[in-house]
Amino acid sequence: MIGFLHTAEVHVATFGDLASEIAPDVEVRHLVDPSLLSCARDDGLTPALVERVRSQLRSLADSGAGLIVCTCSTIGGIAEEAAAEIGVPVIRADRPMAEAAVAAGSRIAVIVTTPSTLDPTLALFPPSVTVVPVVVSEAWRHFEAGDLPAYYEEIAEAARKVAPSVDVVVLAQASMAPAADLIDGEVLTSPRSAVTAAAALLRLGGFTQ
Repeated sequence: MIGFLHTAEVHVATFGDLASEIAPDVEVRHLVDPSLLSCARDDGLTPALVERVRSQLRSLADSGAGLIVCTCSTIGGIAEEAAAEIGVPVIRADRPMAEAAVAAGSRIAVIVTTPSTLDPTLALFPPSVTVVPVVVSEAWRHFEAGDLPAYYEEIAEAARKVAPSVDVVVLAQASMAPAADLIDGEVLTSPRSAVTAAAALLRLGGFTQ
């Protein structure tokens, strides 16, 4: 079983549909806790938040998950670090995407809509590449209001501006993935690559960070 830890309900359908397509033989379980991202945005990655993330990961592991995907970029790092403690492999959804971006070029635009996501995402990239960070914080209000078309359009507009100056554009958060359809050029998102990697690792019975 693959367990998914989400911080937004909208991700359940996104990752659930991809799991059905990519690994129809694998059972999945979703756990949604929006407060994890809210706390991270308000207070940062505090020890209390770290323990809450671990608690939710333990819940998924106790439910039978053999591997867990954390779909939130902001808390992905602390989720991965908890793997040894909870005894179940944990992969952050944006890691396979970042690895693909490094393979695609040496100048990478990383677009985020929540500032709390930026540093955890940038930590995924080696010093050998040039990362151009783009924070589109004004778009987040659309996501919170449920106006997803406006959310995607603001992301796409920012991507179009930076795309000519980079080799590849990375949409750092899973919530941003549909905006890729509005952007020309090399654009990478996390959901499909994360589910593909998780299914492969689960079948292999191993995990390599």
